[in-house]
Amino acid sequence: MTFDEKLKKMTDLINNRLRELLAPEYPEIIYEAMAYSVFAGGKRLRPLLLLGACEAVGGDMSEALDFACAIEMIHTYTLIHDDLPAMDNDDLRRGMPTCHKKFSEDIAILAGDGLLNLGFETMLERASKQQDMRYLRAAETIGSLCGVRGTIGGQVADLLSEGHKADKDVLLYIHEKKTAALIQAALKAGAIIGGAGEDELEQLDKIGYKMGIAFQIKDDLLDITSTAEVLGKPIGSDEKNQKSTYITVFGIEKAEEDYLRLSGEVCEGLARFGKRGQFLSEYSQKLIDRIN
Repeated sequence: MTFDEKLKKMTDLINNRLRELLAPEYPEIIYEAMAYSVFAGGKRLRPLLLLGACEAVGGDMSEALDFACAIEMIHTYTLIHDDLPAMDNDDLRRGMPTCHKKFSEDIAILAGDGLLNLGFETMLERASKQQDMRYLRAAETIGSLCGVRGTIGGQVADLLSEGHKADKDVLLYIHEKKTAALIQAALKAGAIIGGAGEDELEQLDKIGYKMGIAFQIKDDLLDITSTAEVLGKPIGSDEKNQKSTYITVFGIEKAEEDYLRLSGEVCEGLARFGKRGQFLSEYSQKLIDRIN
């Protein structure tokens, strides 16, 4: 099976399971809003990393599927809330109207809340059925990295830095918590379910951090070099919202240098997992070379 064939197969598995988990009930509008955002062209980056990490340590990816779907729902909740008028006030996400533009601000808030809650329901239901501490530990890992000591803390620091130039430490804190944390969570949770040892978990945690920072630097670069059509969202939104970015703090030359250095270290680290980590390594390279 080629990489592209495997990527499609894994993405289809994730999407099919997400459709099952988001099957509409009453009141239908909340499920419609949740599904709208989940299926609005997302690349399934984090769930694919989670499944790839499970495979890289010798685990069965099917055992981690519900956690892959859960982390995608949690990630989508952050995007819905990030786009709200009180936050970034964006009209487009992945080339489509944002959730609050398609529905309404109140439904968008509740759709984000619903996805966050359903993500944890899904993980805990799986853990309860399996009666296996791996699943509880994986859920705890995701919970700790998406909460106030993770993505929420990063979002708060990001809001507090608006209107003035953040210092280097604050900017790195924002990027670590707001972006890298969920990537670290995906790699660690997948590896935990796959039966990884502590050394492998430590390696993947470091890889996830570097991947997350590199991903955010690339995002900052694309915000000033790409187009809304290619990127699928408005460009220049960081400047519009007077947000500090890697470029405004470190300069474009250092941003490009650090992006290439971190990307190289990610590839080098994943190479240590050998043949089992081939998909994870190839997929990470695909992320590094992305244009949107």
